[in-house]
Amino acid sequence: MARARHRYSIALALALGTLVSGAGRAEDQGDLPPYKMLRSLQFVQDSVVLGDNSAGEMQRFMLSTLDERLRNADKSVFDDGRNVDAVMIYAMSGGNPDTLEYLMSRDVDGHFDNRVADLLRKYLSGKGLLVVNSLADVAKEYRDKKIGPYLSLVAGNVMMGKNPKAALQLFDWARLTAPGTIVEEAALRRSVTLTAQAGMIPEALGYSQRYVRRFLHSPYAGQFADQFVQLVVDHSADVKQQDIIDILSFMDPPRQREVYLRIARRSAVAGKMDLAKLASTRAQDIGSDGSDSFNALASFYGGIANISSPDIGVAVRDINQIPEGELNPRDRALRDAAKAVADAVMREPDAKSLAQGSQINISNEDNAEHGGAAASQTEGNQPQIAASVGQGAADAAPTQKGDGQEAASPFNTFVTTSRSKLDAIDGLLKQESH
Repeated sequence: MARARHRYSIALALALGTLVSGAGRAEDQGDLPPYKMLRSLQFVQDSVVLGDNSAGEMQRFMLSTLDERLRNADKSVFDDGRNVDAVMIYAMSGGNPDTLEYLMSRDVDGHFDNRVADLLRKYLSGKGLLVVNSLADVAKEYRDKKIGPYLSLVAGNVMMGKNPKAALQLFDWARLTAPGTIVEEAALRRSVTLTAQAGMIPEALGYSQRYVRRFLHSPYAGQFADQFVQLVVDHSADVKQQDIIDILSFMDPPRQREVYLRIARRSAVAGKMDLAKLASTRAQDIGSDGSDSFNALASFYGGIANISSPDIGVAVRDINQIPEGELNPRDRALRDAAKAVADAVMREPDAKSLAQGSQINISNEDNAEHGGAAASQTEGNQPQIAASVGQGAADAAPTQKGDGQEAASPFNTFVTTSRSKLDAIDGLLKQESH
């Protein structure tokens, strides 16, 4: 990988040298074609997503240089269709949208396809949803042209909220017709997001693996990591643990450890303890870079996951192992919450609380027995028994509020009434037996 990045750096330097020398000639001749400048911009952007960090500043320089060249170009330059395509691709590659508007206003010879230009203007101004279907149709029409991959990516971006499956097809076409480019990188990232949101878990995992294998060193890989962690935690029931291990195995150890730690933290907060244990264990098993902070943090998240397990004592030890100063505010709040739960679980029962519970039960039983005895003393007069018991229960209920036993009053009433009725029935049976 290091050799590959070195080759890209050399090629980038050569391309830059060609551009600078061409720009110098352009000052004298004024005929440097925009499509050639666009090729240099594309090369720089592709180098960025393949991991060449030094190309970031060059990308900004290229965008501004191409913008100036397009604005100062003679109208005859656009007799060449390649330069017209260069304008469209420039607008879809992070260029100044006002430049497209400026060139369209000067296009008296009809070099630009007004349909495409108008759709792009609406998309770049944030009104893409108004023309979503038209964008998809134009993307299919230009599928085999040089601007095809870019139009497919743009149309897929707008289509995501309306028709996920159609958007996914557009992303697939964009990445397959522009392999190894910034278009493929963006299409893969959006495909992971789209399939995860739509619950298409096998597809989301497949796109995730492709992204890790091809664009691990992209400056946008952090966004992918966020998406992958959310995918794994939110859909833990549908994602196999081996799938997580296989996908992350394509990462270098530092990136693996970072992603595992993020999975461990998020799953611990979400209550996905099995996943938190797996992630924290995997993070601990990866060789450290000489610092113990990563292992301590992995143990910390593992301790959070073990709070609800029989090994709660070990979990508390792991939670307390990492110094407070090494935790960010969110992790400190998580630690405090976990310690509060652990303290509640490990606290010995209060003897007074147990005694109070026993006293209430005994009192309830006594009330029930006394109610039954009163009923048995008046057997033979069933209507009066039922009325007197009901009245007695109603009178007794308010007196229990001061003792905090109001919740038990309906239960006492039910027990007393039921036992009095049984005693009355027993009395009838005894009278009939005589």
